[in-house]
Amino acid sequence: MNSQYPIPVVINGAAGKMGREVVKAVSQATDLTLLGAIDRNPEHQGKDAGELAGLPEPLEVPITDQLEPMLAMAGQERQIGVMVDFTHPSTVYDNIRSAIAYGVRPVVGTTGLSSTQIQDLAEFADKASTGCLMIPNFSIGMVLLQQAAVQASQYFDHVEIIELHHNQKADAPSGTALQTAQMLAELGKTFNPPQVEETEKLPGARGSVAAEGIRIHSVRLPGLIAHQEVIFGSAGQIYTLRHDTSDRACYMPGVLLAIRKVVQLKSLVYGLEKIL
Repeated sequence: MNSQYPIPVVINGAAGKMGREVVKAVSQATDLTLLGAIDRNPEHQGKDAGELAGLPEPLEVPITDQLEPMLAMAGQERQIGVMVDFTHPSTVYDNIRSAIAYGVRPVVGTTGLSSTQIQDLAEFADKASTGCLMIPNFSIGMVLLQQAAVQASQYFDHVEIIELHHNQKADAPSGTALQTAQMLAELGKTFNPPQVEETEKLPGARGSVAAEGIRIHSVRLPGLIAHQEVIFGSAGQIYTLRHDTSDRACYMPGVLLAIRKVVQLKSLVYGLEKIL
């Protein structure tokens, strides 16, 4: 890596709500350069990525749907290239493999991959000695919530997770909720010991069950962005941890940190907390 050159960044999903925020953040960072902006929506082809993101001046980077040629270009730059992916669960696996194959480091905010797919990508990244960051949530506040939940779980045997997102989110439960449940499950403790024999009058009324008996409930409504509650209960008390997103700009410090960090890695790392 040659630090005298800015890190070239290709944004995949650049016309989406998160992608536009990343375009603005990358264009304003002096140590990064926006090399390419990818989006499959035909309505945005050829448009200037900066103008689409609401910047006052064009960036002279047109939106294109040609990911692999852009990855090939990024792989030839003097500085290690990075692909930031905010696309769709149905395409993100292939996007990551393509980036690694071209020597471009993926920073992935798209969730919905299975544990088998993540393991396969980890092995592929290891063989290529190529860094990859998969981050379900780029918010520092969410990392703090998860750390507080792990601490609280030592004192509570009952916990449920509620995650609320906009109704354009394709996967449920959210990757952040699954990651939170996994962090609690890794403590080696089984939660929510049954008190009665429950009967669901409607399937799914009690939510989905993750590892160690942790239940997750998903809400999808217009007007929401991204929100999560972790609710602990014991005799006579309820302890609630909640994180609310009011603007996607809150994710950008985490995204920029991930871009700068991934070029130093040689393997796949999962979770923002691993690089803080």
